Amino acid sequence: MKQDDTDIMVSIFCITYNHRKFIAKALDGFLMQQCNFNTEIIIGDDCSTDGTTEIIDEYISKHPGKIKRLIAPQNIGAVKNVIRVALETRGKYVATCDGDDYWTDPNKLQKQVDFLENNPDYVMCCHYTREINFDDTELIYMDFNPIPLQYSFNDLIVNKQAETCTATIVYRNIDPIKNLYKNDWLLKCYACDKLLKLYSTWITGKKVYVLPEVMSCYRRHPGGIWSPVSYVPLKKMQLSDFYIITKIFTYTGLQKARLLYFYLRKYFFFEVKYKTFRNAFQTIKTIVN
Repeated sequence: MKQDDTDIMVSIFCITYNHRKFIAKALDGFLMQQCNFNTEIIIGDDCSTDGTTEIIDEYISKHPGKIKRLIAPQNIGAVKNVIRVALETRGKYVATCDGDDYWTDPNKLQKQVDFLENNPDYVMCCHYTREINFDDTELIYMDFNPIPLQYSFNDLIVNKQAETCTATIVYRNIDPIKNLYKNDWLLKCYACDKLLKLYSTWITGKKVYVLPEVMSCYRRHPGGIWSPVSYVPLKKMQLSDFYIITKIFTYTGLQKARLLYFYLRKYFFFEVKYKTFRNAFQTIKTIVN
């Protein structure tokens, strides 16, 4: 990792909480990157109590000037942790990875930055990933025949976002996108990465590209944010984010029709069953108005 001057091309953005078993592998993935540019590593440690903090501090002492750990006076939760790290980034690009996931290709950042530097119509570059169990002994999912993918805002509003998980994202760190993290409504969101993809494509009119290479691992384990959530609470979390999505973005008539069809297919019957028909009617009204 080159660190010859103060110009930062990529800010590596990582949030962690009680990831003692995993954080070293995440940090090793950051540090092994072979780039012809400078990077910074910013870790948002949300007052871990299991030894995660001590492991990060060991890496900081071994790699002076390369890693910055943000300290919080008390546990602030995942979303506030995301916000404080995002606002601290200085790079032209930001690469995201949670503390329980990790990168597997030492040329990952170089490949993604090269793509974005040469393709101004894209605001974000992702890639394929492996899904593994908590101790990396079982492969849960991997696409063995990756192909290039691309998504626009029009795709993302109906949840077309395969192979764009947090551990794969590199995005342009421009002010219009950074302003996402200054909105109060973001504090009410659960899937910040999804809102990042939507917001960045909406505000810029640019697209997301997925490189056809597997370059990271996403870990499913009981301590994760999403993995242990059962069906009904998970659906309610997703629906809560959907409410926000219907309100904060502007849509064309065709996009409203796509959003309505998506809602009817994915959430309408759930909302009628677990909430009320009035709720469902209000959601439809919000979409079409």
